[in-house]
Amino acid sequence: MATTKRAKELARAKYERQQERRNAESEARKKRQRVIALVVGGVIVVAGLAWAGISMREGDTVAAPAEEISTEETPAEVSESADASSPAEPSAVVAACDPAGTPRPDTISWPTAPPVPDSSPTTLTLNTNCGDIVIALEPQAAPQTVASEAFLAAEGFYDATTCHRLSTSGIFVLQCGDPKGDGSGGPGYSVPDENLPDDGEVNYPAGTVAMANAGPGTSGSQFFLVYEDTTLPPGYTIWGNVTSGLELIQEIAAVGVEGGATDGRPAQPVFIESATVS
Repeated sequence: MATTKRAKELARAKYERQQERRNAESEARKKRQRVIALVVGGVIVVAGLAWAGISMREGDTVAAPAEEISTEETPAEVSESADASSPAEPSAVVAACDPAGTPRPDTISWPTAPPVPDSSPTTLTLNTNCGDIVIALEPQAAPQTVASEAFLAAEGFYDATTCHRLSTSGIFVLQCGDPKGDGSGGPGYSVPDENLPDDGEVNYPAGTVAMANAGPGTSGSQFFLVYEDTTLPPGYTIWGNVTSGLELIQEIAAVGVEGGATDGRPAQPVFIESATVS
């Protein structure tokens, strides 16, 4: 009990420290976001939604529109702008973020997905170097996916991993969940598609949490957090919604992608220190 209480106190102290730093630069951030919104708006008018996908492998070409969001097992989904070897922008940071930690080795996997439990947790929290991102789970709509995500979090699969991809034009997502950190990793198993939205405009609204995949029935551990309203092919399981921390993701997105690209590693590193369910 003492250990748990102390851990909660430390977490609370860290959260308060991050909030103080975030509030201190609030006005500067708002000005920066207004400028970026104008620039991105111009890019969208020119480019439209020519590239509207979420992919997970570095150094590949963009997929056709019907396959634009794929994950760790398809070799043709990521544009070159997502190259993990791009140099970081050392001056582009979010003040509330601590330095990223050291990623863990990719040594954890299972041969099969976990069963759906009789009762499911309702919340998954990503404790990151920039603050907490709280996700309300949807076990009734996506029972197998939620069971898998809760299992991976409880087993420490997401601990000490990076969010390896940020997209800031056409689609607006932060992608995480790959222990390899390059878009090619997974848990060793896949889960079927569930809770797919209808085809149409803004079918993945801001706050949506969905699985990336390499085609039908191939969801593994990689997922994406939608920080602005996004339109995508309806092939990605929706399993949760961000209830706290969406503004944090938007701040990270405002800093941009390494090298000034619109798709690739976030210029502000995002490191999942731990993931917990409750």
